[in-house]
Amino acid sequence: MITIDDVEAAARTIAGRVHRTPLLHSTTLGAYLKAELFQKTGAFKVRGALNKIVSLTAEERARGVATVSAGNAGQAVAWAAREEGIDALIVTWSSADASKVAAMRGYGATVDDSATGPSAAFDRLHEVLDETGRTLVHPFDDPLVIAGQGTIGLEIAEDGAVPDVVLCAAGGGGLVSGVAVAVKARNPAARVIAVEPEGSDALHAGLEAGHSVPVTPKTAADALTGPFAGENCLAICKEHGVESVLVSEEELAEAFRFLYTRTKLACELGAAAPAAAILAGKAGVEPGQTVVAVVSGGNVATHQAAAILARR
Repeated sequence: MITIDDVEAAARTIAGRVHRTPLLHSTTLGAYLKAELFQKTGAFKVRGALNKIVSLTAEERARGVATVSAGNAGQAVAWAAREEGIDALIVTWSSADASKVAAMRGYGATVDDSATGPSAAFDRLHEVLDETGRTLVHPFDDPLVIAGQGTIGLEIAEDGAVPDVVLCAAGGGGLVSGVAVAVKARNPAARVIAVEPEGSDALHAGLEAGHSVPVTPKTAADALTGPFAGENCLAICKEHGVESVLVSEEELAEAFRFLYTRTKLACELGAAAPAAAILAGKAGVEPGQTVVAVVSGGNVATHQAAAILARR
């Protein structure tokens, strides 16, 4: 479990090393847009990755780090490790987006893409950790990673009106749990909503069950394909009353087109999930409320973007 003190400490740790992303406003959507797609590596993940990697001991740094990722967490760990002069290995899967894998390698990481999918990749990660002795930088369930992601919530409160409703896309739950800690510290009555694809509902299933449960992700939003939600994330979400909403693939696509054409935000499909919940009327927003949708990330494959935009 983390507290607002942990999030504030993370903000001091990463200050000046990552971008303070803009808080925009869409009158049509009736919400502010936290444009985290403009973050280094194109997604919020660098906040938590850097906060974790900076904390490592000399002995942990010498062993190198490893993580598992469809792309955004892998890029973040690769970037943060390069910044700190640490060797990084990223476990992904054979069908992972080629541009994201290329970016991981571009930041200097070694990539293991031998796994067949998200669940198999986590199994492969544990094999790699046993084989190499590397230090794990968990993509979503490490307290330092969660605290780093929570710095988004601090910036939202500092840069605009204190929100009544905040929506975050969710895979494993690291973003929404960290943001919940920060937002609830400023406004205990605020609603924090996790938005997931109907076909990849690890956090939703975990909240219903009261513990992490395995799921088989089936969604075009590759950034939201966590095969389970983190136990730490679930505990934080439960403590802070985080709500869960599911959106369809077509609702994701429609929100993607809206953000691209109306707000000029060229985000990836998973980043459109919060806007999808608002546009579909699933967020329960009331007139006059201050609403914030976190838009992260911006690493969309050009062929996927073109195909979605063409479907009108």
